[in-house]
Amino acid sequence: MTLLPPTGSLIPSDAPFSAQQESWLAGFIAGIAAAGRREAASDATPTATVNILYGTQTGNAESLAEELATAARARGLAGSTSALDATPLDQLAAMSHVLVVTSTYGEGELPDNAGLFWEALQSDTAPRLEGVRYSVLGLGDTGYDDFCQAAKLIDTRLEQLGATRLHERVDCDVDFEDPAAQWSAAVLERVAAETGTTGTTAAQGTPGAGAEVTAARPRSPWNKRTPYRSRLAVNRLLSSPRSEKEIRHYEFDLGDSGITYEAGDALAVVPLNDETLVRSLLDHLDAGTDEEAARLLRTEREIRIPSKELIAELVERSPSGELAAVVAHGDRSDLDSWLWGRDILDLLRDAGRTAPTLPELLPLLRPLQPRQYSISSSPLAHPDRIHLTVASVRYGRHGGVASTYLADRTDGQDGEVGIYVHANATFGVPADDAPMIMIGPGTGIAPFRGFLHERAARGASGRNWLFFGDRHRETDFVYEDELTDLRERGVLTELDLAFSRDQSEKVYVQTRMLERAGELYAWLEDGAHVYVCGDASRMAKDVEAALLAVVAGQRGRGDDDAAEYLADLRRAKRYVRDVY
Repeated sequence: MTLLPPTGSLIPSDAPFSAQQESWLAGFIAGIAAAGRREAASDATPTATVNILYGTQTGNAESLAEELATAARARGLAGSTSALDATPLDQLAAMSHVLVVTSTYGEGELPDNAGLFWEALQSDTAPRLEGVRYSVLGLGDTGYDDFCQAAKLIDTRLEQLGATRLHERVDCDVDFEDPAAQWSAAVLERVAAETGTTGTTAAQGTPGAGAEVTAARPRSPWNKRTPYRSRLAVNRLLSSPRSEKEIRHYEFDLGDSGITYEAGDALAVVPLNDETLVRSLLDHLDAGTDEEAARLLRTEREIRIPSKELIAELVERSPSGELAAVVAHGDRSDLDSWLWGRDILDLLRDAGRTAPTLPELLPLLRPLQPRQYSISSSPLAHPDRIHLTVASVRYGRHGGVASTYLADRTDGQDGEVGIYVHANATFGVPADDAPMIMIGPGTGIAPFRGFLHERAARGASGRNWLFFGDRHRETDFVYEDELTDLRERGVLTELDLAFSRDQSEKVYVQTRMLERAGELYAWLEDGAHVYVCGDASRMAKDVEAALLAVVAGQRGRGDDDAAEYLADLRRAKRYVRDVY
C-alpha cells in the first residue's frame, strides 16, 4: 500500500479554506495516513496471537512454553507466555487460541503456579469460553496413579465451559521431549492454517502483545542426552556417624564445561545402577554372560522400582500370589508398603517359574532417569563448582539409585559423574533489599545455603530468616558452623531451630512459626518473600497450614481472608516452593 504524503503538502497555501476547515481537513488526512501506516506495519508483524499458559513446579513446563512461543513467532504468529495463575478468566475468555502446558506433582496435584487458576476455572462463576480454541500438553510420570492429572482436569473443564479443542491432549511420560515436540508442531500447524498465517522467520524475535519478556539464559550444550562428565571433587559426610540419617555434601568441578547456574537451580545427576544388582539380576535370568544386556541394565533401565506394567504382568502370570493379593485390595498405600524394601529382583524371585525371561522383562522396565537435586551453592561464591546436599537412601540391602551411586560408587575424588543444570526461574533470590523467609528442614536447607551465600557475596541489605530442623541437634545439625558464622556476620538475621526428638513433645519448623506469629506476619507486611523446600506430602502442607494460621490470627478476619492473603503472595511470586 502506498502511504499518503505529509499532510502539509496536500493543502496548498492558496486553497479556499477557512482556518477551521483547514484544521479539520488536516486531521482527517492525518488519520487516513495513520491507518495506512498501521496496515503496512501489520504486513510485517504477526497476525494472530497464540496464548501459551503454563503450570510448572520444577521449570520443565515453563521451558517448553518459552520454546513453543519462539516456534510460534517463527511461523509469523505472536507467541505470548504466562503462568496459569497470572491469567484472569476474563482475559482467558477473550483469547482466540490457547495452548496449555502443565505438569502434575504429588498425588495428582496442580503445580503451585496453577492452583489459583484451577480454583477459578472450576467455580460456578467461571465464564463461558465458546470463542476459545485450545489444546493441552501434560507432563507427568506413569509411575504415579494420577498420571498427568492436572492436564486431564484442565482439558476436561475447558471443554465443559464451551471451548473447542484444536488438537487432542497429549500426555507425556518422563521422556517428554519427543512427544512434546510433535504436539507443538501439530498445534502450531493447526493455528497457522486456521488464521491463514503463512509463516516467516522474520517475526521470530518479536514477542506477542502481552508476552512476558524475560532475559533468556543461554542454552547449555549439556542436557539429559549429553550430560557433562564432571569430576566429583568432594564427597563429605555432614551428619554425625551416630545419626539415623546419612547426609552428604558433594562438590562437582565444572572444569571447562562453560556451565553457569543460579542460586535456586537444580542439578540433574545421571546415575548408574549398582553393578552387583545388575549381575545378580542377570544371573537369576540365566543371562550372566550377556554383556549388552548388562550395559543396558547398568545405564538405561530402572531395576530397583518396578513399573506398573511389570506389576500387572506379574499379577497376570501369578494370580494367586502374594503380590496379586495386595494389588486386589486396590489400596495404593498398601502396595507401596508391601513394595518397600523390595526391588525387581525380589519380585522375580517371588514369581518363581512364572517370572518373565530377560527378553520379556526388558520392555517392562522403565527408562533410568536422572535425579534432580536443589543446588546448595551460589555462583558468586563458587563459580567453578556446584554443591549438593543429599541424604543417602538406604533400606536393608537396598538403596536409592542416585544417592548411593554418589555416596558409594563414584570412586572418591577420581570419580566422574554425568550432570547438567536444570534452571528454576521461579525459585531464586529476591531483590537485595527484600526480606527473605526460608523454611527448609533436613536436606531442604540446600537451596537456602546457596541463597545465604549469594546474599553475603552481594552485600544485600535485605533481612534473612531461616527455619531449620531435623531429629537431633547433636547429630543432624548440618552446616552448623556455616550458619553460626553467617549469624555472627549479620547475614542471617534470624535462625529458628526445631529438633523434633530432643524433647518429649515433638517440635517442628511449623511449631516455631506459630510461636513467632507476630514477627512473622510483620515480615510479610514488610514485603518478605517466603520460600519452602522439602517434602511435599507432609512438611510443605503443614507449613502452609501454619502460614494460614499465622495470617488468620494476626489479621483477625477469618480463614477465607487468610487464604486470599496467601493467594496474593503466590500471585506476586512472594510465596514459592521447591517441594518433592
